Amino acid sequence: MKKFILKQDFLDIFPEAQIGVLVCRGIDNHVKDENKYEGWLRECEKLSAEHTANPEFTSNPVVRGWRDAFYKFKTKKGARCSIEALLKRVAKGNQIGTIIPLVDIYNGISLKYGVPIGGEDIDKFEGDMRLTIAEGGEDFVTYGSEGKSEPPAEGEVIYRDDFGAVCRCWNWREAERTMLTEDTVNAFMIIEAHNAESAANMDDALEELKSMIESELGGTVTKHLAKADCPEVVIEE
Repeated sequence: MKKFILKQDFLDIFPEAQIGVLVCRGIDNHVKDENKYEGWLRECEKLSAEHTANPEFTSNPVVRGWRDAFYKFKTKKGARCSIEALLKRVAKGNQIGTIIPLVDIYNGISLKYGVPIGGEDIDKFEGDMRLTIAEGGEDFVTYGSEGKSEPPAEGEVIYRDDFGAVCRCWNWREAERTMLTEDTVNAFMIIEAHNAESAANMDDALEELKSMIESELGGTVTKHLAKADCPEVVIEE
């Protein structure tokens, strides 16, 4: 059995945090048409403008809220929430490129609802997945680092399994080891909120993400919510 667990050290810092979880089984994530999701991404880029309506980018609620959340724990200099990075790119007039179906789908949902979304390959997990505070020194090799481990600092919020860190600075950089690929069949998808206000769009985003994965990629998708009074989710029996 594999679980996703919100550890108490994380909840001590973010007692109102909510993590929406989708467990996807038997999906087909192969690229069959490289241009299939371009229209989807362009539409979602337009919709994302509501999240950056204030010309002072960092004053927009989505960006400001996550900036303030990141101030509550140890971060690598320059680390930002994944949704800030997406919104900033679009606000500067740049497009989000297509990658693989599941990533294209969740990038669009992330822009549309202004929420950070991530995904990992369940079959590559070693033991339980935990959202916790780093002890420092956990193995972490990110994409493009040519195999060099760049461990989190003590005090960072990280996702980790028994092998090492899976995502640093909460949702800033992910490990190459567990990343989604075309060959991913079983995926662990998450939508994150650091407090009640940031969770306002979560359920709608989670439902649309679930629906799109089922209709576009097949398989079965189950929805869960991890929070302080229900900190564990079974992701594999």
